[in-house]
Amino acid sequence: MRFIIYGAGAIGAAIGARLQQSGQEVVLIARGAHAQTLRERGLRLESHAGVEQLTVDVVEHPSEIQFRAGDLVVLAVKTQDLTAALDALAAVAPRDLPVACAQNGVEAERLALRRFDHVYGIAVLVPAVYLEPGVVQVFATPLTGILDLGRYPHGRDSTSEQLAAALRGANFGSEVRDDIQRAKYGKLLSNLGNAIEALSGPAARKGSVAELVREEALAVMRAAGIEYDLAGLAARAEAVVARPLAGQARPGGSSWQSLSRQTGNIESDYLNGEIVLLGRLHGVPTPVNRLLQRLANEYARNRLPPGSLALESLQQQIEREVAAAGTDKGRPS
Repeated sequence: MRFIIYGAGAIGAAIGARLQQSGQEVVLIARGAHAQTLRERGLRLESHAGVEQLTVDVVEHPSEIQFRAGDLVVLAVKTQDLTAALDALAAVAPRDLPVACAQNGVEAERLALRRFDHVYGIAVLVPAVYLEPGVVQVFATPLTGILDLGRYPHGRDSTSEQLAAALRGANFGSEVRDDIQRAKYGKLLSNLGNAIEALSGPAARKGSVAELVREEALAVMRAAGIEYDLAGLAARAEAVVARPLAGQARPGGSSWQSLSRQTGNIESDYLNGEIVLLGRLHGVPTPVNRLLQRLANEYARNRLPPGSLALESLQQQIEREVAAAGTDKGRPS
């Protein structure tokens, strides 16, 4: 099996690097300055195992790849970039090409299944950081991360078993699940704090705002009849300990990194926005998630730095949104 990693950011590069180190054939699809740096200097992978400079096979577009039997694509671009990536991939790849979606949220698999016959979901727990071209940091130990997976919308097959085995051989925890969407909905609940962290800093992620966000999400999922797995996710996460790397703590998660790199976009439409969508479909008010979705997008578009919205200001805006929605939610302290 050859692994084509479409999107060589924090998650994609970490997966690709570990697979290559375990003896697998890997091709990275990257773009811009990152692709140029990977070509010229290779990938600098910083982890608790040390600093490793890896020579990698990298292209900038799927059309540069001669697809063959046994290929598998790991889609690791952010969900907001996924439609364009899938369009480019579908234009040159066979429709029976297996594709595995390594995104936060629950929309990626639906998008992929419109174009490809064999789609797999991956629930990603990999505390990695990509802030400069050619450099990826992995803060987890002893495993690089957890990548549980399954066929979408449910089930398993020989490809999912082979992928999980390859990931386990590459220092990831990986189990095949018949109910991968339950795991991904559980992960979605934990990712709803990404926007809070991006806007007001990591400390804000564990406060009263996060409690309100989760309350809305749980109410929406109950109304929609959506099953989610939190206990299993927490148990699996115990195998991944994020520790400071070279004396530096992980600065922030995926949304924080998008603001830090000033990408101009952010994944909030597919995290908090997923809760807003479900709320509209099932008649459940979601003013807190709606506000976070809007603010995160504004900060991304205006290229404002992460953590620059004072938590007090965020709390005040939430109070106004909750009052305007006529809900009986408590005021954040």
